[in-house]
Amino acid sequence: MSSQSSPAMIEHMPWSILATAVLLAGCAGTLGPVGQGAGDCSLLAGCPVCPVCPAPPAVAQRVNPLEAVDFAAIAGWKNGEQAAAWPALLASCQALRFREAWRGVCARAMELRSPTEEEARRFLEEQFTPWRLANPDGTVDGLVTGYYEPVLRGSRTKLEPFVFPLYGPPDDLLTIDLSATNPELRGMRLRGRVDGKRVVPYYSRAEIARGTASVAGKELLWVDDPIEAFFLQVQGSGRVQLASGETLRVGYADQNGHPFQSIGRFLVDRGELKIGEASMQSIKAWAAANPQRVEDLLDQNPSFVFFRELPLADPASGPVGAFGVPLLAGRSIAVDTRYVPLGAPVFLATTFPASTTPLTRLVLAQDAGGAIRNPVRADFFWGSGAEAGALAGRTRQQGRMWALLPKGMKPSSAGAATP
Repeated sequence: MSSQSSPAMIEHMPWSILATAVLLAGCAGTLGPVGQGAGDCSLLAGCPVCPVCPAPPAVAQRVNPLEAVDFAAIAGWKNGEQAAAWPALLASCQALRFREAWRGVCARAMELRSPTEEEARRFLEEQFTPWRLANPDGTVDGLVTGYYEPVLRGSRTKLEPFVFPLYGPPDDLLTIDLSATNPELRGMRLRGRVDGKRVVPYYSRAEIARGTASVAGKELLWVDDPIEAFFLQVQGSGRVQLASGETLRVGYADQNGHPFQSIGRFLVDRGELKIGEASMQSIKAWAAANPQRVEDLLDQNPSFVFFRELPLADPASGPVGAFGVPLLAGRSIAVDTRYVPLGAPVFLATTFPASTTPLTRLVLAQDAGGAIRNPVRADFFWGSGAEAGALAGRTRQQGRMWALLPKGMKPSSAGAATP
């Protein structure tokens, strides 16, 4: 995603709405949330923590999104494998330990190092207060999706079969922070380019692929599969294995500003896939069976992600999330940071993909993304490679969430948890 590995929450906005927003920036009244025609990310790998999946329209919060409860009220707490989450907790504490509310609890967590299940559970019950998350309509169930770090085959030079480029950001791509004109637009950024004296939308995916954009010389790597390159953009980061045996990591650097459109939805609408069968795996299978139609399929999504090469000092380490620490497979999630502070422990009660088998465990909120927009909303990081990708592609189920905050720390009156 995001990215680091998952770029933190980038919003897209139609240009017609943007023009109105900028004009209204000087008015006395405030500008409310701006909606958008969003593509349906549900037909991909579960919407990942990345900039290419647009957020759903905001819903006015009618209930308190966070309510303090007892640990006894948490479904599955006694079977939460809390000790297995300790490495992720200690990773969060590397950043949280400098914050007043977290300093003491992180110091004590780091003293434990490798607790037993009983020790971990007792520590959490003594040091934290669980806050149950609820949606704007008062429901406590929400969507859980999955994401992963793809592993591609590639080359630093263009040679068969490595003919599909991964680009760095072009020099003519502009990023405009709209909060400079209106604080109500905080977090919204516009991307475009200069055409004479006008700022116009940046080139679409199809235009970039046809060579219209100024991307010549910006090739970071060349890979052997356009569909894998597409899903690398969806996930926001990944690894590329070279023929020499070297493995590189690439992460999100920027995006062309166009809204995400689901190619899975396109295939369903054309009758190529049934809606119950649409997934990352089925899209890849369709592409393998229809190689001559892949270019047209990808053109249906005008969004395009540019990358940067990232250090890979430890091959066993996950990509770096929005919180700035490496993600841990099965223990890191992306959240809506308006309600859950990055770095905080979260107890997640859901099921394994396409199953009724409970998945109840302690995880850490270490990532964020534009598609993660609701109090009860999580994107579950499954790890790297094909197996993790298969799990991510099947992850789309309901779940409940409890944020664990140090005792004495309370959410703000606005509903967002105070870091």
